Amino acid sequence: MICHCRSCAHAAGAPAVAWITVEAARFAWEGGTPASFHSTPPVTRTFCPTCGTSLTYAETARPHQIDVTTATLDDPEAFPPAYHSWLHDGPAWLRFGDGLPEYEQARPGD
Repeated sequence: MICHCRSCAHAAGAPAVAWITVEAARFAWEGGTPASFHSTPPVTRTFCPTCGTSLTYAETARPHQIDVTTATLDDPEAFPPAYHSWLHDGPAWLRFGDGLPEYEQARPGD
C-alpha cells in the first residue's frame, strides 16, 4: 500500500510512503541493527542509523506483522502497491493516476 498519512510523511520526509506487510516471525535484519523511535505511543519505527532511511513500522495492535518500506528492498518491483490510504492527510497536490483504489482513511478491514 501507499500511505499518505502525516506520521509516515514526517518519518520519511516524503509526501507518501509505499509499504509491504510481512509476518514478523518471518522477518529478519541482514547487515546490522536499525535505530528506533516511537512516532506515536503504539508505533515503533526503525531507520538506518548511518543514513537515516526509514525502514519499518510496527504497531502494538498488530504484533504479528511488520511493515517494511518497499523502496528499501533489493527488488521493490516484486511488491507493487495494491491501494492508497490516508489520502485525507496527504497534500492535495499529490495524486496518482495509477488506477489503484484510494481510501480517505484506512482501508476497511485494516
